[in-house]
Amino acid sequence: MVDFVGCGPGDPDLITVKAKKILGRAEVVVYSGSLIPDAILKMCKKAKVHDASKMVRGEITDILLAGARAKKQTVRLHDGDPTIYGAIREQIDALAAEGVESRIVPGVTSFLASAAALGAQLTLPGVTQTIIVTRAEKRTRVPKREQIRSLASHGATMIFYLSVHLLDKVVDEALAGGYKKKTPVGVVYRASWKDQKILVGTLADIAAKVRAAKITRTAIIVIGEAVAPSSYEFSKLYDASFSHGYRKARRTKSR
Repeated sequence: MVDFVGCGPGDPDLITVKAKKILGRAEVVVYSGSLIPDAILKMCKKAKVHDASKMVRGEITDILLAGARAKKQTVRLHDGDPTIYGAIREQIDALAAEGVESRIVPGVTSFLASAAALGAQLTLPGVTQTIIVTRAEKRTRVPKREQIRSLASHGATMIFYLSVHLLDKVVDEALAGGYKKKTPVGVVYRASWKDQKILVGTLADIAAKVRAAKITRTAIIVIGEAVAPSSYEFSKLYDASFSHGYRKARRTKSR
């Protein structure tokens, strides 16, 4: 068995209890280079650790296979959550082809840490009930049906990973898809780390703000009214006039 473990966005306190327990027992750990804080690596008290940043796919797989075959607690340690912009499918399939099972341990992903840093509720009644998570295209291709301007036509909250260096393109495509220049945008650099930076602007000025801050990587972009809503509807769930399985509607005025 190989565990694919998400360690969260950076703040060691945001690692899950399960992930921390697994790291404490781990004997072999392959981790995602500088994306993993030293404080989390120190949780791997008994493990031989391997930095994957300078490895190719086959080298990573060989280490994981060797650990599993030696019946050692073997971990592939990912930043954030392994299922979002990791490369776990190819690793899991390679292990399965050799008869080794895998297990995924989820982690807090950086777009959620970014929303927390912005103090934003990403789904707001009367504003949006949809979150679109994507990335801009460069060396990694994006399916044609998922082009930014097409996704932007929904007017939902849009989250961009791995795209801050392409922010001008993101802005142009978002505007072409229907967002207004005044649409709020948040950019969070290294969400939850000690050197975290938070920038808030609009599609009209966010690119200039990011350039001035010299942010070129490791940042999440959040586009949509939910970042800085001018208005929204109150939740039905807590409205006095709303009945549900645990509470009957009341006649008092809602606040």
